[in-house]
Amino acid sequence: MTTVAQADEGTGTPYSLSHLDALESEAVHIFREVAGEFERPVILFSGGKDSIVMLHLALKAFTPA
Repeated sequence: MTTVAQADEGTGTPYSLSHLDALESEAVHIFREVAGEFERPVILFSGGKDSIVMLHLALKAFTPA
């Protein structure tokens, strides 16, 4: 679940994303961009740590669709 953290005082913005939340948001954006650009995008799954992370990001990008 992505959460918004309170920013430090004096930054001018009341909220900001943590570093990991920002990376996750960018990865989800890339997944959606690729899916919209190609007719039949594919994710290769080997069962390793990297594949699990990619699957989790894909679920975040396309759930509930």
